Amino acid sequence: MVPNILIADDYDDNRELLRLILLTADYEVREAGDGRECLRMAREQPPDLIMIDLAMPVLDGWRVFQELKADARTSRIPCVAVTAYAEPDRERVLKAGFSAYLSKPFRSEDLLDIV
Repeated sequence: MVPNILIADDYDDNRELLRLILLTADYEVREAGDGRECLRMAREQPPDLIMIDLAMPVLDGWRVFQELKADARTSRIPCVAVTAYAEPDRERVLKAGFSAYLSKPFRSEDLLDIV
C-alpha cells in the first residue's frame, strides 16, 4: 500500500512543490489549503503523515497540531512542521511534539529524508 501524505499549506506554490516531489517518490498526496480543511480531511480519511505549514490563515499550524493530537482519530499521525520560521523555532516545534521540522526553502533530499 502506498503511504498517504496530507499537505496543509495556504500557498498553492508551496503545495505544488511538495506534491511534485512526493508524487515523484511514489507517495499518494492530498492537499488542504487551510487548517480547518486539514483537520476535516485528516478526520475523514486519516493519512500516514501530515505536513503542516505553521503560518496559515483560518487556523494556524500550531492549533491544527493541537487539535490533531487531542483527537483519538488523529492523535497517532506523525506531523512534520514545514515552515519559513527561523531556525531557533526547531527546538520549539520538536518540544511541542512534532515528529520533525523542515525549514523553507528546503532541498528535495531533505524532504524525502524526513518523510
